[in-house]
Amino acid sequence: MRPFGARLAAAMAEHGPLCVGIDPHASLLDAWGLPDSAEGVRRFALTVMEAVGGRVAAVKPQAAFFERHGSAGVAALEEVVAAGRETGTLVVVDAKRGDIGSTMGAYADAFLRDGSPLAGDALTVSPYLGFGSLAPAVDLALATGRGLFVLALTSNPEGPAVQHARDADGVAVADRVARSAAEANAAELAPGGPAAGAPLGSIGLVVGATIGDAAARLGVDLAAVRGPLLAPGVGAQGAGPAELAAVFGDARSAVLASSSRGVLAAGPDARALRDAARAAADAAGAALR
Repeated sequence: MRPFGARLAAAMAEHGPLCVGIDPHASLLDAWGLPDSAEGVRRFALTVMEAVGGRVAAVKPQAAFFERHGSAGVAALEEVVAAGRETGTLVVVDAKRGDIGSTMGAYADAFLRDGSPLAGDALTVSPYLGFGSLAPAVDLALATGRGLFVLALTSNPEGPAVQHARDADGVAVADRVARSAAEANAAELAPGGPAAGAPLGSIGLVVGATIGDAAARLGVDLAAVRGPLLAPGVGAQGAGPAELAAVFGDARSAVLASSSRGVLAAGPDARALRDAARAAADAAGAALR
């Protein structure tokens, strides 16, 4: 495959900067008239894929909502990954894996190896055992043309206690994460590298769209990452043009806006889901100009 960053940039240019979250919460299953079971999750997820597959830049199934139903739920996640391949839609598996050594290698094998039924196009990962602990995932992602989204500056209230903390040199943890991602992308995008000439590297960050000026205050240069920025919170969740300018600055062109309930609430009618996704993509594109 072409490198993930290049494929994502092309998909965003064609469909707009929207990633539709596939989060089959029990409450959403109920609202759709579906049972809170593996079959309910399967029908929910495949309805979303039928509606938006081939029409949005990416989808992001949240693995936890599938895993809570055991092996049958995981099988439904595998079907979502397969549907992404069939429709030409990038699939970001939102599993937030993070561990060390052979265990991290096993996670990478499950979600990034060619031939694995769980291997989408990208995986969310947590760097809080040290960015270096992600090396097996970084290496396998780049080797197979896949990508990573590394948690950096999240909008949950507990995040700043860790992400905003500074080391002995005065550098914020989130800035260390961003610098490490930038180093990986610099190697990939360098002349002779696998993605030379691509607009984006394949190692991205998760940066909440509602974190205000946190990146600027912490000295995090998001544009220097040269990778995609997965941004929950755009549009209906509170972040408009002014907020996005404060958060992302000159890096706005790299932002992939994530919308889950804002689109999913339109279901279960496929046409309504499709219209909601189109409206969300247009709104995100306008806000990120």
